[in-house]
Amino acid sequence: MLFAKLIIVALLLGIVVSLFSGLYFMMKDHSRTPRMLTSLKLRVGLSIALMLFLLLSWSQGWIQPHAAFPLR
Repeated sequence: MLFAKLIIVALLLGIVVSLFSGLYFMMKDHSRTPRMLTSLKLRVGLSIALMLFLLLSWSQGWIQPHAAFPLR
């Protein structure tokens, strides 16, 4: 289902954006503000949401796993 794949891509992009924002805050803030911790919390939350959504999508049949190199 296209909708499930779009949600997966959006969650992955959110994780990457949170990763780079944490890097930016680490370089610029020098531990004066809690923005890096907030970025880490967001990244962990998005990762958990992605894993739960992948399990739900697989159990509902919205996505199907496949092998990277299928056996012949």
